[in-house]
Amino acid sequence: MAIDPVLMPTATTPIRDKVVTAAEAVRLIRDGDFLVVEGFAGQGFAEELVLALEERFLHSGAPGGLSLVFTVAQGDGGDRGLVHLCHDGMLARSMGGHYGMAPALQKLAISGAIEAYNLPQGVIAQLIRDTGAGKPGLLTHVGLGTFADPRHGGGKVNDRTTDDRVTLMEIDDREYLFYKAFERLDVAFLRGTTADPAGNVTMEKEALTLEALEVAIAVHNRGGLVIVQVERIAERGSLHPRDVKIPGVLVDCVVLVSSGARHTQTWASQYNPAMSGEIRQPMNWVEPMELNPRKVIARRAALELHPNSVVNLGIGVPEGVAAVAAEEGILEYLTLTAEPGVIGGMPTGGLDFGSAINADAILAQPSQFDFYDGGGLDAAFLGMAQADGAGNVNVSRFGPRLAGAGGFINISQNSKAVYFLGTFLAPSRSAVVDGQIRTSDGPAAPKFVAAVDQRTFSGEYARRSGQPVMYITERCVFVLTEQGMQLTEIAPGIDLQTDVLDLLGFEPIIDGTPATMDPRIFRDEPLGLRDDLLTIPLDARFSYDETRNLFFLNLEGVVVRTEAELALAVAEIDRRVTEVGHTVNMVINYDNFIIAPDLVDSFAASVRGLSRHYESVTRYTTSAFLRLKLADHLADRGLSPHLFESRSEAMAASTPSTPSAS
Repeated sequence: MAIDPVLMPTATTPIRDKVVTAAEAVRLIRDGDFLVVEGFAGQGFAEELVLALEERFLHSGAPGGLSLVFTVAQGDGGDRGLVHLCHDGMLARSMGGHYGMAPALQKLAISGAIEAYNLPQGVIAQLIRDTGAGKPGLLTHVGLGTFADPRHGGGKVNDRTTDDRVTLMEIDDREYLFYKAFERLDVAFLRGTTADPAGNVTMEKEALTLEALEVAIAVHNRGGLVIVQVERIAERGSLHPRDVKIPGVLVDCVVLVSSGARHTQTWASQYNPAMSGEIRQPMNWVEPMELNPRKVIARRAALELHPNSVVNLGIGVPEGVAAVAAEEGILEYLTLTAEPGVIGGMPTGGLDFGSAINADAILAQPSQFDFYDGGGLDAAFLGMAQADGAGNVNVSRFGPRLAGAGGFINISQNSKAVYFLGTFLAPSRSAVVDGQIRTSDGPAAPKFVAAVDQRTFSGEYARRSGQPVMYITERCVFVLTEQGMQLTEIAPGIDLQTDVLDLLGFEPIIDGTPATMDPRIFRDEPLGLRDDLLTIPLDARFSYDETRNLFFLNLEGVVVRTEAELALAVAEIDRRVTEVGHTVNMVINYDNFIIAPDLVDSFAASVRGLSRHYESVTRYTTSAFLRLKLADHLADRGLSPHLFESRSEAMAASTPSTPSAS
């Protein structure tokens, strides 16, 4: 059949150009639309689009009755952020993870002027992704025992909010929560750095990528409108495909920002290339914290850090842990993270919070929460507004203030260990004087209460899951036990009865006399934490499991520079194994083990000499370089060249039935 030539594209047919003004873009939004506004505080926030939408509403009264969807409500308590969408009649509902920086939106939610839901930040991020994939919702353990659990409110903020979005389910005798997917997602406000006329968007100057791609997919697949604010327009086809974070097939409108003031990297920084990964910034600029109660808390928390651990730091007092780690020179031995997606480097604080200086990687926020929810965190240091005798913690709602859960629930429930940090009272009424804590009288709100106002962390859930939990203040330290909160430490200068017990809303467990907190944290000089972190006592380097006949030798962090040091080490190993009285299955950790290059042959010969003690020997290290180097030399000596990558692999291989690896 012949094709009508009038309908055929010609060389003169214009190629679609998606660049429009902000006013033209927001004109497409209708009454009652579900609007997804991306951002983490000022990061990723499309301020030009929000201001254009406000101007249209104030001029015409439309669009009204919008439903606002967000992970973190963008705002700074002033005239920036979502305050511009909080005019009477503009919003009908809000559904988000964190409200803390948006007081105008808080007021609408608390008063019942709009329907409002507060769900865990990670759940919102993952739910947007799953909505885009056409899934019915998100099935997860996150939120059990907290206010997100339907038995405790299901995330509903006020009485006006009646629809159930969370369902309790049981699979194989285990409880889960099912969060319903979004039925509608009509409009997305996103942000990038560069776009071409076809709508392809890069994010090279953004500190975070958040869930920009996931939002674009979800809104596009729901038949909605995707609008992206950018700083500059590039020639069509000039953007490298690997740099494109939002492909043009998902984008309907591109808006070139009219002013740099409406496109700041964060609320605090116009642009810091060390936060976007363009450069690596020297870390000697970090000023030590002033010695005050906040630093005391951060220092006590830093004593719980371990080499090679992956850590999350919350906002507020926990930010000080990063500053202490930098001051003590131990940042390089840790991997610090923040929930919006940064891994490695030094997490930033204040209005830069969520980013990191010199990050190793910047993930999408849903992926970061996948990592967290699956158990990727070794430790989390989080804030604490209220705690009670059952170990429950509240950071989300107190009286007329709705802070929201943010990422707190995902992080606190899934970290292998969790530490809650905060002053004992609010304000602290404490000062550091001559190596002690001195308290003063004055009005202050108790933080350790009979029952928290809202349960953001469930002590019962933590006990059932066997999670270690510690509560650190400048006056004392508690740990969560099967029986409840146990007071384990008090600060020097503190009177146990008048400065602690009389101010508690519950009776803690006290086993004997509480220990005195480490006096170093109250002195205005470095702790020496680097030596503490890297020095393992000799006795702790040897352990023997008689049941499995496994002998563990931990050489992590050992440095051997001379023949004399090598001889001493070998002699001690020989003595320890000889004491067992028979051959053993040896497991050796070589992580961060350093040996002078000219001693490698001597080391291999010494290992061969010790083999008379072994039925089998398995070695492991996470350093690929050391695995290769030692494997070559051990193979030359006729020994097993294989080194495993983890202790669990090594233990699995080193069993009584394993053929000798020596």
